[in-house]
Amino acid sequence: MYFGIVGEKIAVNMPTKAALLTCVAERLARKEGFALATVNLDHLVKLRTSQQFRSAYCAQDFVVADGHPIVWISRLAGQPVELMPGSDLILPLAQVAATQGVSIALIGSRPDALAGAKSYLEGEVPGLDVVLTIAPPMGFVPDSPEADALLAEVAASGAGLCFVAMGAPKQEILSAAGRRVAPHVGFASIGAGLDFFAGTQHRAPEWVRDFALEWLWRAVGNPRRLGMRYLRCIGILPGQLLNAVQQRLRSGDHTRRVHH
Repeated sequence: MYFGIVGEKIAVNMPTKAALLTCVAERLARKEGFALATVNLDHLVKLRTSQQFRSAYCAQDFVVADGHPIVWISRLAGQPVELMPGSDLILPLAQVAATQGVSIALIGSRPDALAGAKSYLEGEVPGLDVVLTIAPPMGFVPDSPEADALLAEVAASGAGLCFVAMGAPKQEILSAAGRRVAPHVGFASIGAGLDFFAGTQHRAPEWVRDFALEWLWRAVGNPRRLGMRYLRCIGILPGQLLNAVQQRLRSGDHTRRVHH
């Protein structure tokens, strides 16, 4: 499944959590880095207006579906993928790291939130070692000499996996830069996930998520910040649905040609 954005194809190339964790385990075992992004409608909106963000997304090794609309669109395209929000990937990825004796780093949010997330993760995942936490200052630019210095610090820490919780597009741009500055580190962009663990932000209740209404729960909680964002997301849906139908039709044509 891919999304056509201003001449670029943003592909969801990890259809299942099992496939993702297998690939991550293989990379960690070989001490090879990677960048992981979790695409959602808000990202697709931002990708339309930012060449820098598009370039960062094209540099991601793994892209998964974050949000029910992405899952529904993929089904319409005949290429179903699992729902994998970044927040739900943190513990499984940390468990893979701990199993292989790989230490981790945390970037983003505030120092108190990172300290809380470090405590939570080390308590939940036996053998996990969080060797570094970094909260970049206000005004941090993810493609700057300061960012390169931060990434070099991650590399020097010995961490093999780094969770980046800075929000889009900063986290994806920083992770893409990490492939250059710290090529032996895996960077996973996970949004507000660390704040949920620390208790500095609260996620929608599980029953709300089960009904695919987390977006509404968040919008009601912060209408001024999120109301216009979600309207823009709704605005791009018709085009993405058409793109999905076209992919399904092209796939059907290809299948018929192969059988003939």
